[in-house]
Amino acid sequence: MKKSIIALATAFTVLFSTNAIQAKTNNSELTAIETADSQLQSVYDAYFTVKDALIKSDSKLTSAKAATLLTAITAVKMDKLKSNEHTVWMKVVKKLTADAKSISSTTDLKKQRETFKSLSKSTYDLIKVSSPTEPIYKQYCPMADADWLSKEKAVKNPYYGSSMLTCGNVVETIK
Repeated sequence: MKKSIIALATAFTVLFSTNAIQAKTNNSELTAIETADSQLQSVYDAYFTVKDALIKSDSKLTSAKAATLLTAITAVKMDKLKSNEHTVWMKVVKKLTADAKSISSTTDLKKQRETFKSLSKSTYDLIKVSSPTEPIYKQYCPMADADWLSKEKAVKNPYYGSSMLTCGNVVETIK
């Protein structure tokens, strides 16, 4: 009887320990996946705020939002990125950083919009490999001969603001 109780207690201990270890492992894997997604998500979110400020033709707001983007870029922990994201990140990080610095350091709307072209290209390259959770629309303005990314399908042109707000079209949907 005593041996049966000890064996049963040992079995329960092993069973509960295994479940606890497995639960901890699953949580670690989930955290790693969430961390990779959130690493780049903050960069994308900041990019969209820069775009929205350009749509409003507000150079001071654009400068401030670009500073936030710069902070998001420097906060990315490369070791937390997926392999394909890491590869592209290494190719675009210097340009992303330079563009965000350039936009944040000026209140000249024309210069901000010109630099935004390059910023959009680098962001596109990155978002293309990250499998976004919601559709992202690559839009194109023939007047500016430039692309940008948007969360909305409706065209709101950051290169001309209210003077040509709906100039452009969706050229790609990234899912």
